[in-house]
Amino acid sequence: MKKPIFTGSGVAIVTPFNEQGVDYDKLGELIEWHIAEGTDAIIICGTTGEAPTMPIEEHYGAIRYTVEKVAKRIPVIAGTGSNDTRHAITTSQYAESVGVDALLCVVPYYNKTSQKGLYEHFSAIAKSVSTPIILYNVPSRTVLDMTPETTAKLAQIENIVAIKECNFTHVGELMNLCPSDFSIYSGEDGLVLPYLCLGGKGVISVMANIIPRDTHTLCQSFFDGDLETARKLQLQVLPLVKALFCEPSPVPVKKAMNAMGFNVGSCRLPLIAMEPQNEIFLKETLLEYGLLK
Repeated sequence: MKKPIFTGSGVAIVTPFNEQGVDYDKLGELIEWHIAEGTDAIIICGTTGEAPTMPIEEHYGAIRYTVEKVAKRIPVIAGTGSNDTRHAITTSQYAESVGVDALLCVVPYYNKTSQKGLYEHFSAIAKSVSTPIILYNVPSRTVLDMTPETTAKLAQIENIVAIKECNFTHVGELMNLCPSDFSIYSGEDGLVLPYLCLGGKGVISVMANIIPRDTHTLCQSFFDGDLETARKLQLQVLPLVKALFCEPSPVPVKKAMNAMGFNVGSCRLPLIAMEPQNEIFLKETLLEYGLLK
């Protein structure tokens, strides 16, 4: 029987940078804040963490630091996916060696393999480790959509236990096709409640970087049967979600965090500073939500 890695709100945490590289002191502060605010899991070195622009020593260092800092208080999930299967395997094996609770492995990008190739890619990673794996289907970034049928086939593998699904149209089919102990997590902050209503276990969230308590409460209210609170929170966050994705993520969320005083640094090229009109829109939305004074 596969157990959920977590239920509720998992934050796809930003990676704070300074002139020397990863700002580990700041990363530690963020981790402690998330735990205090009720975040249910930390996802390190994902898309929001800018893993594609992190050299391997930074990638490994950030994973190791997060595992040590969290110290088993909540689950730590490491982004170890790649469009190079061998690289995904070595990164996954390293993450396993330092004690992560799960791996997040994205659909291979750019190479654009077939559905059979996706099965072979993920099954090769799964065979190389014993740590639980969460698949990650995000067609808007990979330009490749893993079908529910492929996911269901992969879900038969013992240590492939869940998926972060960004294509909401797949969720119903996934629930029908996959084993009952296979977990589905929302990859869309604006659709957390609909995912939960169809049987999802939670969200891997960008907005949780700035509203961890509300993101946790949205999920927990649903699990507690308080659908009205969950509904109100989902509607409440929609303008914030719109602002956080008005430009490629994680540019807006890092800008928001800096405006809120977190000082997480800027994004690395090829991501660039926000357009002035979008920055104004973001700050107005933060003000309306009560995140800025």
